[in-house]
Amino acid sequence: MQASAKSSRSRLEEGDLYSCFLLMPFCVPARGGKDGLMKDEIFSVLQRVGRSFMLPVAVLPIAGILLGIGASFTNPTTIKTYGLEAIFGDGTLLGGLLTIMASAGSTIFGNLPIIFAVGVAIGMAKAEREVAALAAMISFFVMHSACNAMLKLNGQILPDGTIAPGVLEGTIASSCGIMSYQMGVFGGIIVGIGVAYLHNKFHKIVLPNALSFFGGSRFVPIISTVVYLFVGIALYFIWPLAQQGIFALGSLVTGTGYIGTLIFGIIKRALIPFGLHHVFYLPFWQTGVGGSMMIDGQLVQGGQNIFFAQLASPNVTHFSADATRYFSGEFIFMIFGLPGAALAMYRCAKPSKKTAAKGLLLSAALTSMLTGITEPIEFSFLFVAPALFGVQVILAGAAYMIAHMLNIAVGLTFSGGLLDLFIFGILQGEAKTNWMYIIPVGIIYFFLYYFIFTWMIKKFDFKTPGREDDDEETKLYTKADYQAKKGAGANGGSQQSVEDAKSSMIARGLGSKKNITSVDCCATRLRCSVADSSLVNEKILKATGAVGVIVKGTGVQVIYGPQVAVIKANLETYLETAPDVEPELDAPAEAPKAEEAPKAEEKPSAAPQAATHALCTPVAGDVHPIAEAPDEAFASKMMGDGYFVYPTEETVYAPADGEVVFVFDTKHAIGMKAADGTEYLLHIGVDTVNLGGKGFEVFVENGQKVKKGDKLMHFDDAFIKANAKSDACLVIFTGLQEGQSIQMEKTGAVKALDEVAKF
Repeated sequence: MQASAKSSRSRLEEGDLYSCFLLMPFCVPARGGKDGLMKDEIFSVLQRVGRSFMLPVAVLPIAGILLGIGASFTNPTTIKTYGLEAIFGDGTLLGGLLTIMASAGSTIFGNLPIIFAVGVAIGMAKAEREVAALAAMISFFVMHSACNAMLKLNGQILPDGTIAPGVLEGTIASSCGIMSYQMGVFGGIIVGIGVAYLHNKFHKIVLPNALSFFGGSRFVPIISTVVYLFVGIALYFIWPLAQQGIFALGSLVTGTGYIGTLIFGIIKRALIPFGLHHVFYLPFWQTGVGGSMMIDGQLVQGGQNIFFAQLASPNVTHFSADATRYFSGEFIFMIFGLPGAALAMYRCAKPSKKTAAKGLLLSAALTSMLTGITEPIEFSFLFVAPALFGVQVILAGAAYMIAHMLNIAVGLTFSGGLLDLFIFGILQGEAKTNWMYIIPVGIIYFFLYYFIFTWMIKKFDFKTPGREDDDEETKLYTKADYQAKKGAGANGGSQQSVEDAKSSMIARGLGSKKNITSVDCCATRLRCSVADSSLVNEKILKATGAVGVIVKGTGVQVIYGPQVAVIKANLETYLETAPDVEPELDAPAEAPKAEEAPKAEEKPSAAPQAATHALCTPVAGDVHPIAEAPDEAFASKMMGDGYFVYPTEETVYAPADGEVVFVFDTKHAIGMKAADGTEYLLHIGVDTVNLGGKGFEVFVENGQKVKKGDKLMHFDDAFIKANAKSDACLVIFTGLQEGQSIQMEKTGAVKALDEVAKF
């Protein structure tokens, strides 16, 4: 098949303005105030977007291997050239298996838009990601169906399903069987990012009582469907304009030829320390930003997609170097250049540290050569000598341009290691790929890296691995090390936030991040699992404000009260970047905390209260003092004094006028504040947090005013008895002052709203 260069460059190529937009935050000098905060926020969002791309990108290697091996050994020309008709020819077992492999790999590449829609939504959702995935898939279908309906209504798709004459070829294509605008992976990204936003905003929404079943995470697919119905309609009008604008801007890279390729390579490598290179290069690989081409009658967009479409085609005589310009150069510096840098660092190491440096650098060099993963080498000299990384960026960018100039057209799935070179270069043959040019250029690059790095290391005395001071360990740094150093500099040594400081103490009390295996909470307790319970320090945990700690086996319950949900969220956020082992605190720093804790408890006045508060039961049943509760934490009054009821009815009523402070996500507990200011917790059942909301129906929402006798909740007592530790309904008074206690006035059988106690 002959690929039309005119089609590739003038009709449907998209450009680099998208990339320039992504880079704008880094072209503005850092400032304080709102500008600085906005810049940090943009940077943070872009990092999240980049990370979310990695989930769908992770499927590409296996798809590429299936397609690469399958297409290579089922191609008639390859089979004939190597005389393999008896092994891989028509009718052979291996030939059939390889055909299936090629078909499976091709299917993955053909459905990348919906894979990206689901993958990006999962990657950017903050919780309950399975819901975001379902909503993204539904929204993808709805968006394209709405667009399809608009195209039919306006005559661009005929009643028989064919495309009307006069419609620009390639602008309408099938996406998961739906004829719609050819949006490619961009369409999936639009869905993934939008659904993730809706999910993060609405997955905890509380609806009115009549619609409460559809609240929370169930609301996300509903709102996503409605939103993307209108997004599909809007895209009917917007996408052709956006498409034309993006295609016209393609000349910024493709129209500037080899210089454009050089610019692309430099920018991609320069973004690696920020973790934003995925955001930058992916549109060039997977969308029309990287060009488009008609292959076997189908319009294919994106450099990587073009390569794999040509790989699957029996008619291609040479792969398009215009498509592979975005990755073919990587083989030059990943297989040859960076190992040269590793050799230079080894040769420059101190004699006493050469043995340690040799093992580390050899491992890093082999990793780069075999897999194309360059982080162990790049981040080491970036960390200790950013100037060396600047050299790497320039040389790597030039490698992309040189590969383009030499018409090298070797594809890859993830990165430029020997495995990809073998499958997508050597196996495809020199005639299709010009892969042999990589060897002489690579050898030159090896010596370039070696001599430049050697000279700079010695000239400027860079502390590369093996040249550290005698009291420093020889090590290869990672991206985490670099970002930690960068973050420390940006913060200027500022103190931890209050939330981080508290979370750090909690982590330390639980034996540090390495010892924590899971984090959860119920209405009042932080529930964690640990690998070794002997590392749990109850004294430290109580110093964080916990009123009690229960350790049973590898399970740890830290009782904080109703604010535990916030504590849990802060701890989870902290653990994402926390060290595996918390650093030891200096002894003097701990002393004030130990002294301050009693002061906080002594602050309330112990003066007796003039008024007596009558307390009513919220549910009918048998009432008992809290000391008899079927749970150690409640019975020991760690969370406060109170009473409990073994229910004989299944409706919970407001025991006094007041306000709903919070309804717990799992519906098993409600925090209340009486009109006189008394704070209390209604906790239905023991360990019912594990039911995930099943068996409960709540009739109120956060902030709602209630009158005594208003219905708060209905619960399924039989279900709770069968699936939880106990069905005891507990009333815990969390704000009693010192000297106050609950005095039971009645025990045994009571009706709802009977007076049973006072304080």
